[in-house]
Amino acid sequence: MTIPSNLPTAHPATYSASSAVSPPSGQGEELREAFTQFVGQTLFGQMLSSMRSTVDKPAYFHGGKTEEIFQQQLDQVLVEDITDASADKIADPMFELFNMRRNG
Repeated sequence: MTIPSNLPTAHPATYSASSAVSPPSGQGEELREAFTQFVGQTLFGQMLSSMRSTVDKPAYFHGGKTEEIFQQQLDQVLVEDITDASADKIADPMFELFNMRRNG
């Protein structure tokens, strides 16, 4: 997950009141998407990792190293799905606060 490096870095005083919520040049959606992915990966990735560390391996039907590898891939897919499903409740309000502080 990388954050786009081509985002404008203008001084906050150059923004008008109408552009305080979204960056100029239509890059608001790219920034919002990068922010949402970062929040989701950080929050839900850590949550899922902590949850998995509290559960021991089952006595039967454990797939060994192969299961551990595919479990990481499954966790990545789960984090992406949870991020998409909860973006409007968690990441979007955080993005609005981030934008107000950045442009204010």
